[in-house]
Amino acid sequence: MMKETTLAYSVRLICSAGAIGASLLAAPAFAQEANAPMARVEITGSAIKRIDAETAVPVTVMKMSDLKAEGISTVEQVLSTVASMQATQGTSQVVGLSTGGASFANMRGLGANKTLVLLNGRRLANNAFDSSAPDLNMIPFAAIERVEVLRDGASALYGSDAVGGVINFITKRDFAGGIVSVGGDSPEHKGGTALNSSIGYGYGDVDKDGFNFYAMGDFQKQRAIGGTERDFNRRFPGGQSASTFPANYYQEGDAGNPAAPNCSSAPNLVPDGTSCKMTTSSFVDYVPRSERATGLFKGTLKLPNNHELSLEYLHSRSKVESQIAPVPYGGLVMNPRLPNGAANPYYPGNGNFTPNIPLDPTFGAGDLPPGAQPGYINVMWRDLPNGVRADENINRQQRFVAELSGNVAGWDYRTGLSWGENQVTVNLRGYSDGDMITQGVLNGVINPFGEQSAAGMALLMAAGLDGNIQNAKGTTKTFDLNASREFGDWLGAGKNVALAIGGQASREEFISTANTEYAEKVVASTGIDPNTHNEGSRTVYAAYAELNVPIVKSLDVTAAVRYDKYSDFGNSTNPKVSFRWQPSPAVMVRGSYSTGFRAPSLYEINAANTYTNTSTQSDPINCPGGVPIPGKASATNCRVQFQKLLGGNSSLDPEESKNATLGIVFEGVKNLTLTADLWAIELDHQIANLAEDDAFADPVKYADLFNRNTAGNLSVDGSQCPNPATCGYVDLRTQNLGSIKTNGIDLGAQYRLRTTGYGTFNFALNSTWVHEYKYQNVEDGDWHKNVGVFSGVGPVFRWQNTANVRWSSKEFGAGLTAKYKSGYQDAENSYEENHRVASYTTFDGYLSYTQPKGVALTFGVRNLFDRTPPLSYQETTFQAGFDPRFTDVTGRTFYARASYSF
Repeated sequence: MMKETTLAYSVRLICSAGAIGASLLAAPAFAQEANAPMARVEITGSAIKRIDAETAVPVTVMKMSDLKAEGISTVEQVLSTVASMQATQGTSQVVGLSTGGASFANMRGLGANKTLVLLNGRRLANNAFDSSAPDLNMIPFAAIERVEVLRDGASALYGSDAVGGVINFITKRDFAGGIVSVGGDSPEHKGGTALNSSIGYGYGDVDKDGFNFYAMGDFQKQRAIGGTERDFNRRFPGGQSASTFPANYYQEGDAGNPAAPNCSSAPNLVPDGTSCKMTTSSFVDYVPRSERATGLFKGTLKLPNNHELSLEYLHSRSKVESQIAPVPYGGLVMNPRLPNGAANPYYPGNGNFTPNIPLDPTFGAGDLPPGAQPGYINVMWRDLPNGVRADENINRQQRFVAELSGNVAGWDYRTGLSWGENQVTVNLRGYSDGDMITQGVLNGVINPFGEQSAAGMALLMAAGLDGNIQNAKGTTKTFDLNASREFGDWLGAGKNVALAIGGQASREEFISTANTEYAEKVVASTGIDPNTHNEGSRTVYAAYAELNVPIVKSLDVTAAVRYDKYSDFGNSTNPKVSFRWQPSPAVMVRGSYSTGFRAPSLYEINAANTYTNTSTQSDPINCPGGVPIPGKASATNCRVQFQKLLGGNSSLDPEESKNATLGIVFEGVKNLTLTADLWAIELDHQIANLAEDDAFADPVKYADLFNRNTAGNLSVDGSQCPNPATCGYVDLRTQNLGSIKTNGIDLGAQYRLRTTGYGTFNFALNSTWVHEYKYQNVEDGDWHKNVGVFSGVGPVFRWQNTANVRWSSKEFGAGLTAKYKSGYQDAENSYEENHRVASYTTFDGYLSYTQPKGVALTFGVRNLFDRTPPLSYQETTFQAGFDPRFTDVTGRTFYARASYSF
């Protein structure tokens, strides 16, 4: 008997649930108010304007007025309240990872590039660094009116990227009058203080005056949280590095250190046999310093014959600054004698300190590196005199949209021209010229083991380098057209058939380069290839249609299809069929099946080959199980960062998906709404780099990815590549990998309780339970489970819940929100076997006072019980001791907001 696929099983499970849902139809139903006039609206997930608020696809609508009352002040925080969101990159990941400070959305854990993010129904320019997804920090927070989250695939309407879902940020259509607001966050612990303010003014009424113009400005600023400003930084010595001060040294075999064996005579050191390791976590920002400013300007003019012209301009600027440990040097050479023949005073045993490992005075006599003498030592040192390394990431976004809408011959149409641009600039501070440092140690001027002489300090200061390292720009130009209308009651169902048609043409371009002159001098500590030059462009044409047909009064079916043609990889056609069955006013059953795709990004196709650092790893051949084999040094093979090769692939195929949903909406009790939506997704040909952890965990299977230098080693210093004699690396260039299969259920509940004399209470719950998430590293490879397990780049949470209760009575209001993430099996580590990361629950509360026109005040506390992030030994991010992607490092935070409307 053939084994059924996961999707087939999931569909069967969904259908069974549908039968159970049908049995609820006999439950008492509350007759909703009838004959109330409702405007025709376009809901995310459909191109047809309709009256019914509930569509055949699951959409969550969040009002910004409610979210702002809870103290939310960034788009990143908005999406943290969505239970179906499995975050993988926030602003804090800029620390040590060169992300440009970007923050991305990630629904269902499929990856940020498989969640489509829209602003007013149109795409934003993708982050210029990798051209795969837009940066959430660029969205104008102050101007947002609501957020619509489509929890279903939608490539049949929106094209590429709409695999895990669609998030549509919708700004105010028009605005009259003025509003000024200010606010601040004050954490109970050190660091993280934040300020925010916004101002808006609008004039005119489109319906009465025939025009409206408004402008909204928003400014946010947050202070950094350093690694020593939270007690949980000391739960274990995280971020260990073999590049230390005083330096580790070796010839072959074990390394030595003048501070060994107890390593307590210098700060941030821990013992490592005859050498030491430096714990870098105290240098690392837990939350980077950030500033964001956005401005949205929109004008709308009512034209004759019921047409409207609107012009919209967005400008956003984000600056994120972070710091990490001082520059490490892993490939320095020290000679026993100076160039003039005198003894090197810093060489172990030459009057400096007694070596604690044997040194061979003839070492290397037959094969000396350039400038080395027999008996030389390899030195792994950290440049503490020049201080911590810091980066400044400046991200600018511009978008202009000209839109014309109205009705022609019964067709509701919308057409527009849009231009978007994203620019990212990365500047560095606290770095040093690797060539000068190398020569300084080689010539006996720099002392890597202790205090510097005047000449050594002068050379170090002269070697200090601040400068621009990377620049990127991406642009998108698009023309789009959409039209919909009704055609009459074809099947006598009592409702009209509706059709929508549309199309678009776009041009995408991006370029990302390194500042070669500067990058060459700091390559040893950045791992950024000085010759990086990634550039690409393409055109995209698309056409789509959507048809809604009422079969009977209680049942309608919608079919959609879209054709996309890309100039660089080919075309893709994706259909979708959905249904909406409402046998009574109290119950609605809905479902859908569709295919989807994600086009390879311009970066994934065109990125040049570059060398960069891995996370902390042990060489699986030279240091299996964290123990070096004879003849191999622990300092360069165990728990260190190696070189990896990244780059694009012009032969990539698109990722392809299959999506299925089935849900039920129950409103059988007055003011109560219950929803349950089962979902299942299969994704094939995923585009990615093979996860480092997987490659290092199975060196036999992935033996062809390990390219070793002539000494049989992997390189620990970027300056050693790409010379094949010295460059050892892991080849992790982009490729089409295996599949992903995931399924689960979204649950929702809303209840409004009106009381006499006590105001109104609103209860809400949105929850996601993931039944299965598994992935393959390669086509037809082994399946790796990810639900409740840190595998690959992170875990997929079994349960995520957001529950809240809001109370209002006249001008007063209050609320309490609880957020929950289930625990998971931690990443493999050398500290604790089978460690389980605890579940994580936080509570936020607020009180508010609001006048209809005038003053509004809000006071609240986030993380009310000061929940500490649970211990995690993960090393995917530079922050140690916890996972900043899923937890709140800030702790208990008091906030206040005040606004004045006029």
